[in-house]
Amino acid sequence: MGGKAKGASGPPVYRRPVLKISGELLAGGQSYGLKRRTFQSLARQIVEVRETGVEIAIVVGGGNIFRGGRNNFPEIPQTTADDMGMLATLINALAFREYVARLGTPATVLSAVEAPKVAERFTVRRARQLLADGHVLLLAGGTGNPFFTTDTAAALRAAELGADVLLKGTNVDGVYAADPRRSPKATKYAVLDYQKVLAESLAVMDTCAVAICRDAGIPIIVFNLQRRGQIALALQGKPIGTFVGGER
Repeated sequence: MGGKAKGASGPPVYRRPVLKISGELLAGGQSYGLKRRTFQSLARQIVEVRETGVEIAIVVGGGNIFRGGRNNFPEIPQTTADDMGMLATLINALAFREYVARLGTPATVLSAVEAPKVAERFTVRRARQLLADGHVLLLAGGTGNPFFTTDTAAALRAAELGADVLLKGTNVDGVYAADPRRSPKATKYAVLDYQKVLAESLAVMDTCAVAICRDAGIPIIVFNLQRRGQIALALQGKPIGTFVGGER
């Protein structure tokens, strides 16, 4: 992943973030699978912010392992495909746990899908306790229900845990009026309010996730996670990416 960002120092203004990482990003440019260097880089950055006293929880996607949907697997019922996707997030979370733990920071996987051999079942009480005890949380299994995205899971967990910000790490540096990869001159938004995102269906998160954050008063920051140091900069309140929720 990219070089270290300049100015990545200073106290964090957000103390309890939920970080959403897509499965596609974990593939590290590959079409599928887990990219070792991507996990190593992200684990180092997560440990660095944890060492500043930040209580961080991470919601991982599973699209690098399995992406359901009627178009991809018309023979598989949507409910089954979503179950498969939830299990894929558990694989990513287990990998993350090991990379974080190797750096000397305790990490725990909590899953919305029961898998007692490899992960504890998610409860709000247990999650809050682990955060207070200094653990990095890896939250797997989505919401535990079909028809909900991992974006919605991230927003739900942020609301449940009393998070003060939801960070969405992507492969672009914010939200644009059009896909910047197809329209290089597309306008980038520095700040958006929830209603504009919902009314115009802007590519921030799905509408359910945005509505949860709006109702809970949790700002969303969309930024390029492929640039090293961006997590720390976002937590410091630096003007990176796109801020959703009113004024920065």
